[in-house]
This record gives sequence, structure tokens and C-alpha cells, in this order.
Amino acid sequence: MVRAIQNDYRQVDLGSATRTLLDFAVKLTTRPTEMCRGDVAALREAGFSDTDVLDAVHTVGYFNYANRVMDALGVQPEAEMRHHPRE
Repeated sequence: MVRAIQNDYRQVDLGSATRTLLDFAVKLTTRPTEMCRGDVAALREAGFSDTDVLDAVHTVGYFNYANRVMDALGVQPEAEMRHHPRE
């Protein structure tokens, strides 16, 4: 299941709340300038509290920051930490 989520979480039945959270994380990671109040509203409508939303933003932001720092410095993560999609 982990591999399926890594390959395309949209193809895995994770429940609507988890899907909404992952959609939010992907958008924050790939298109941060497009984030809007509606993205937070969607999380609230999915049942997430304001604390949950803040935790999600901090977690996604931290991982994006840490990955960019490692990429910029040429740090290679341990092999099992890198996602290798199946062909």
C-alpha cells in the first residue's frame, strides 16, 4: 500500500479526508503561490481543526525546506528514503 501511495495516492482508497489533506500537501509543495483560503476551507470541511491545518502546513513546509536544503548541498539520502516508482 505504501508503494501504491507513493506512486499515485489518488489511485488508493484512503478516504476523502486523507485525500483532501494529500491534495493540499501536493499543492503547497508544487504550486505554493496558488494557495488560497479555499484550500484551508476544504480541510476544515473535511473535518480538520485549525490546529490540524497548522500542523499540516508546518509539516509540509518543514519537509519541503529540508529537502531543498539537502538538494542544494548535494546531500544524498539513504537509499530507502528515496522514492523509486515502479516502471
